[in-house]
Amino acid sequence: MNDLPVNLILPELKRALAANPAAVLQAPPGAGKTTVVPLALLDSDWLVGQKIIMLEPRRLAARAAAERLAQLLGEPVGQTVGYRIRLESRVSAATRIEVVTEGILQRLLQADPELPGVGLVIFDEFHERSLDADLGLALCLQTQQYLRDAAPLKLLVMSATLDAAAVCDLLDGAPLISSQGRQYPVDVRYGNPVRPGQPVDYLVVQCVLQALAEESGSILVFLPGVGEIRRVQRQLQEALAAQNEVQVIPLHGELDFASQRQAIEPAAQGQRKVVLATSIAETSLTIEGVRVVIDCGLARQPAFDPVSGMTRLHTVRVSRAAAEQRAGRAGRLEPGVAYRLWSVSQQHQLAARSEPEILQADLAPLALQLAGWGIQDPAELAWLDQPPSAALQQGRELLERLGALRQADNGWLQTPHGLAMAGLPMHPRLAHMLLKGQRLGLGEMACRVAAVVSERDLLRGIEDADLARRLALFDDTRAEPSADRGALHRARTLAKQWHRLVERSPVPSPVSDPRNESWAGVLLAMAYPDRIASRRAELGSEYRLANGRAAAFANVDSLQGQQWLAVASLGGHAGQSSARIFLAAALLPEQIEAHLPELLVSRETLEWDARSETLLAERQQMLGALVFSRKPLTQIDPRQRSQALCQVVRKQGLELLPWTPALRQWQARVNLLRDLDVQTTADSRWPDLSDQALLDSLEQWLAPWLDKVTRLAHFGNLDLSSILTGLLPWPLPRELDEQAPTHWEVPTGSQIRIDYSDSPPVLAVRLQEMFGSTDTPRIAGGRVALKLHLLSPARRPVQVTQDLAGFWTGSYLEVKKDMKGRYPKHYWPDDPLQAEPTTRAKPRKN
Repeated sequence: MNDLPVNLILPELKRALAANPAAVLQAPPGAGKTTVVPLALLDSDWLVGQKIIMLEPRRLAARAAAERLAQLLGEPVGQTVGYRIRLESRVSAATRIEVVTEGILQRLLQADPELPGVGLVIFDEFHERSLDADLGLALCLQTQQYLRDAAPLKLLVMSATLDAAAVCDLLDGAPLISSQGRQYPVDVRYGNPVRPGQPVDYLVVQCVLQALAEESGSILVFLPGVGEIRRVQRQLQEALAAQNEVQVIPLHGELDFASQRQAIEPAAQGQRKVVLATSIAETSLTIEGVRVVIDCGLARQPAFDPVSGMTRLHTVRVSRAAAEQRAGRAGRLEPGVAYRLWSVSQQHQLAARSEPEILQADLAPLALQLAGWGIQDPAELAWLDQPPSAALQQGRELLERLGALRQADNGWLQTPHGLAMAGLPMHPRLAHMLLKGQRLGLGEMACRVAAVVSERDLLRGIEDADLARRLALFDDTRAEPSADRGALHRARTLAKQWHRLVERSPVPSPVSDPRNESWAGVLLAMAYPDRIASRRAELGSEYRLANGRAAAFANVDSLQGQQWLAVASLGGHAGQSSARIFLAAALLPEQIEAHLPELLVSRETLEWDARSETLLAERQQMLGALVFSRKPLTQIDPRQRSQALCQVVRKQGLELLPWTPALRQWQARVNLLRDLDVQTTADSRWPDLSDQALLDSLEQWLAPWLDKVTRLAHFGNLDLSSILTGLLPWPLPRELDEQAPTHWEVPTGSQIRIDYSDSPPVLAVRLQEMFGSTDTPRIAGGRVALKLHLLSPARRPVQVTQDLAGFWTGSYLEVKKDMKGRYPKHYWPDDPLQAEPTTRAKPRKN
């Protein structure tokens, strides 16, 4: 231990903490900070009579660190060094160093914000930037500033890969102490990159076989998740069946401690290990005998989707900092080798650091903690990254629905129910379920449901989402031969521990048969009211959730015959239209009415039924976005009825109404005169009768005429011409005919219809009817020249112009030459200005 690099900076670190309330230690992998620093600081003068709490990001790391520290002291765990993790605590009155997981610190602070008896809190591996670590540091800083004058609380932030300058600034200019790099060199080799969407299994297996042939020692392989670990393990065991000296061992958070310990202990004499691990092995663990690391460059991270309200797992590229951590595992005990399954150019493209959890997590737990601390504005605390306001607000709204928070004049306040929820070591959803379930006499079952939801799936390899099948295992393991015994043992232990926390609460209205698994749906609905689901069709696997999102079973499932479900676990990828249902329970409508009445909201609706093309009036009970029940309404408020019909017109468009070509021309004439006024005076006596204006004002001009409309066909019976023309007050109808006439008399005396559907309006007239005329027809008091479409004898345009005189003296000669060749029997004078207009082929002879 004395030759570890961190020993060289211990005097500087001791001086820094003696003189300052906080310090930052930056020490690369292998420096020894986790096992050396706590013991070195234990006898500091400023720590007399107080203890150290050291945070680790994972249970395995916390337990392993405590065992190693106790071993260095020659003591059993629970004496000078102890630990606290979920389901297990090994501390005593003699314990001076407590190694805890990060969530434990929050509960200690909520129980007593002064942290009495604690002189130093060490945040180990802080670069992982978990939400619990960020919140714990923010709360400790406030405790340090306001509550610990007599016996100051000191803070030490330690990490291998960290933005040290930012942390020093957060800690009010805390000194930075840097240790030397890893103890032994690591040869980093690049190649065989994993392409996007390509399974990593094959490349990893090939790289492991290559490393076994080229290098000595055990191998640590980093894979994104449990599924990849199982597939690679199976392939390697088949490939290495003849090599008894190689063990292939998984390491991930779903394993029990005995299996995890097997992965980190040294291989037997003459044996080599291939440890297949998730990111759990990145930090704080020394896996004995490992000198080769194979890194696929991928990790699986949870990310909260504020649109769906669900947390989904995403497979992402690791950051450069994470890759450095992983490679460092190879140089802990001797010179090592790190194989990276990506290229050098891809290395430069990696993000410098992983995104902090606080920026992508479900913030409901944070919102509950802040309310318990009395914090309204997160800016009251010091953060490296402020919690996103939208996600925090969404978390508060969920807690309000669960009865944990209420809004008051002075902000969000924690209710007594919320206080009780905060005291339970679980997500607020599950805490709410346990407390409500206990009041119904379902405390034991609620704890079992929470344990099943929290742990890995008890039915390994079975694609069936029914929660009841998992609950049956608690009383009869033989019910499912494929049950995961390790996961079931932890779920039972967890359920019993939680039941002890809630069983002291009173049971005012116990239900009958509390062990009946049909209550599972009610309990899940308490925890996930936004994930109550209703089947979309009589047959099929598609459901709609109370939050408005879609969900479906990926395969045929025993639950898909149920009309109502409560869904606990959903999966899929961002951008997918439908989430996959992984874990759910059947839910009966009568159970919702009896035990979840607060979720039902009554409303009266008047909606257009597109299938029957009729207006339906109903009293509906809504469960979020779902219609829970409906009854027809016989009495309909006339105003609501008219508004509903107006919405039908808005949705389907004005073409639903009985327009005629003449009425459309009338509309265009009015709008022309209005536009002319607006262009010059910005105001007009003429009403705005554009389609958009009519849609915007349906309630004013159309609603009074809808009393006899009940079906789509009835819209065709409206006298739309009278309705619209009635919008023109006198004397505008007379002025309309004067300024925007429907027809124009041409030199032959013919009345030609003006087409107002174009701008400017069009007068389409045979060219020969305009002989002798030099003036272009004008309307609107001379403000608009009509666009003349001068037609051939076949009534096809030969010239389009707004300058009739210019046409006669200009391009007419070319037109005449062309027309004379095509229509020789027609009249094509050399001087059109002196010619007689005619409707015939040639003018009559006098």
